[in-house]
Amino acid sequence: MSADTLVKNAVLKGGEFIIKDTTPEDIFIPEEFTEEQLMIRDTVREFVYNEILPNAKRIEKQEEGMTVRLLEQAAELGLLGAHMPEAYGGMELDTNANTLINETFGPSGSFTVSIAAHTGIGMLPILYFGTEAQKEKYLPRLISGELKAAYCLTEPGSGSDALAAKSRADLSADGTHYVLNGQKMWISNGGFADIFIVFAQVDGDKFTGFIVERNSAGLTLGAEEDKMGIKGSSTRQVFFENVQVPADNVLGDIGKGHLIAFNALNIGRFKLGAICVGGCKASNTTAIQYANERVQFKQPIANFGAIKHKLAEQAIRIFAAESATYRVSDLLGDQKDTFQEAGDSFGQANLKAAEEYAIECAILKIVGSEVLDFVVDETVQIHGGMGYSEEGTAARAYRDSRINRIYEGTNEINRMLLVDQLFRRAMKGALDIVGPAWDVQKELASMPSMTQAEGAYAAEQQAVKDFKKIVLMTAGAGAKMQMDGKLNLKEEQEILMNVADMIIDTFLAESLLLRVEKLAGMNNKKHPQELYDIILRTFLHDSTARMNKYATDALASFVEGDLLRTFLMGVKRFTKYPPVNVKANRRAIADVLIAANEYCF
Repeated sequence: MSADTLVKNAVLKGGEFIIKDTTPEDIFIPEEFTEEQLMIRDTVREFVYNEILPNAKRIEKQEEGMTVRLLEQAAELGLLGAHMPEAYGGMELDTNANTLINETFGPSGSFTVSIAAHTGIGMLPILYFGTEAQKEKYLPRLISGELKAAYCLTEPGSGSDALAAKSRADLSADGTHYVLNGQKMWISNGGFADIFIVFAQVDGDKFTGFIVERNSAGLTLGAEEDKMGIKGSSTRQVFFENVQVPADNVLGDIGKGHLIAFNALNIGRFKLGAICVGGCKASNTTAIQYANERVQFKQPIANFGAIKHKLAEQAIRIFAAESATYRVSDLLGDQKDTFQEAGDSFGQANLKAAEEYAIECAILKIVGSEVLDFVVDETVQIHGGMGYSEEGTAARAYRDSRINRIYEGTNEINRMLLVDQLFRRAMKGALDIVGPAWDVQKELASMPSMTQAEGAYAAEQQAVKDFKKIVLMTAGAGAKMQMDGKLNLKEEQEILMNVADMIIDTFLAESLLLRVEKLAGMNNKKHPQELYDIILRTFLHDSTARMNKYATDALASFVEGDLLRTFLMGVKRFTKYPPVNVKANRRAIADVLIAANEYCF
């Protein structure tokens, strides 16, 4: 298989996008939501704008019972169990509908932390790894809102290195219970949770999960943390002093707690990415509306080119992130359905699907959190001095956003994770990266083709193919140096970060291209096709420059002399997307946003 004739496959395996093409027909885009899915979105949106946002300041001050009441209201609407099996009282909605629910909660500020912690890392470990008795005991009451959940992994001495936890659990002499001792910190929902998913070392060296009930003797809480943002979410330390946990409350297998922790985080990262996309849209709308209202020099500041640039760039990044989010959402759904058809339970099918797309989930967590940070920062800037005031929503959104790059695994950890996962899958034979990487090496030794591709998106399709070649060339060169004993990639985090950024830009570029190509064949799109085209071309113009820098920085870190010159010629060959009038493009995009007075893509 040559890099130019990448095999097409409707359902890609995790990470396979680097070596295989996808057609527009193979992906799902937001413009294809069903009437039922849109009705669900409208229900969530009504709840957010009628119940959550009007109470934002009360939530921010952690008014007694406010968040708990809102969680119970969400339960009444079925939103705490939308992703849960009907057998336990859930709605068992499809994956895309659940992704849309998470996105729609995006503007909810601190409340998104509370509901995401409950429905995600609080409930999913029981669904994925609980015994049938544990599921029957806890899931119906978590779905109904009778019980609230929290997840206790982080300790003062173990953050990113989660398995270094020191909390200890020892089996009693009669074998009926474990005695749990330790300390957990940064526990979301800690102040009101009834159920805690807790990780501890059995006998000091077997990392294991437990379900611990709030009323257990010896379980105490620290004071609420005074945080920079998400102030409305309850965040406390949890202390365990000789807490007796019934042996029946061991979650999963002894010594296999890492499977629970890491798999719960896979889907948590995906959901966080979707929530961030929803927050981005709301913040962009806030910026647009302020730019239309704020008059300076006798005209709205929305008329000025510098402001149009900001509004348009916000929208471009949001549109790309959203495209990638629903592409992965559909892959997760397809894989889940495949596993269920093969006989897996609903929970096991979802678990295995998230594990399959761990690379893509990490990408979306990084992208969602970093695009949101960019968007809220620019919204503050557009507001000027008013953006620094707590009177509006810009300052709160800015503060709330920052945590997203830290929890669910820092973005640095996620970058290294996705590259490591890619290499691991290649070493296990799940992905053939060696063949395509070798094809790129052979292409570098040949004369460039003078043949011009044809078609409406030929240049864009070629750009994405070339991005993949740059990833394969750079990662392949690093892998070869490691095999030759000249490089230890585990100690070269800067190179891994460069490779991760190339992978991320490649996935975003392809997802955006596929969405725009699919829109070209649809009659019910909201805007003229030319508008989507200029979003795509502006993104590719900028990402081409980024790909050039990432590859150059990485290669110059471990290659020298003639070999480096050869690779840099390859970088130049594979970053030839034609220049675009990005000023005119961004002005055209901004004009549509300004006329709509909201994010309208």
